[in-house]
Amino acid sequence: MRVFKSKEFARFARKNQIGDAVLCRAMAEIHSGTVDVELGGGVYKQRLRRSGEGKSGGFRAIILLRWRTIGIFVFGFAKSERANIGPDELKAWRLIAKQLLTAPVVMRAALNEGKLIEVFCDENEIS
Repeated sequence: MRVFKSKEFARFARKNQIGDAVLCRAMAEIHSGTVDVELGGGVYKQRLRRSGEGKSGGFRAIILLRWRTIGIFVFGFAKSERANIGPDELKAWRLIAKQLLTAPVVMRAALNEGKLIEVFCDENEIS
C-alpha cells in the first residue's frame, strides 16, 4: 500500500509535530479494522495521537482511501479547535477522492506538481 500526504497536511503535521510514523500507525489501524469513522465515498476520519498523549485529546485526520492500495492524508485539525468537517467539505472531499483514487493520471500529476508527498511506511506494518 502506498501512503501520501497533501502539501497542506504536511504543513499541519510539521507544525503539530506529527511524524510519518504516526501516519503509518494510523493507516495500520484502519487496515486492522480500527476505523474511527467511514464517511463514505473513500473518505475516512481517523484520530491521531498527540505527542506524549493518547488519541482522545489529539488530532483528527481526513484520509482519502482506496482500500489496501492508496491512502492520502489530506486534512488535519485539533479536536479542541474543531468538532468535525461540514457537509459541504465532505462533499468536496468525496469528489476529490473520486478524482485522485480512480484516475492514475490525476494522481501522477499531483505527485509531479508537489501537491502530494509520499510517506514511506514499512510494508509489513500496514498490510
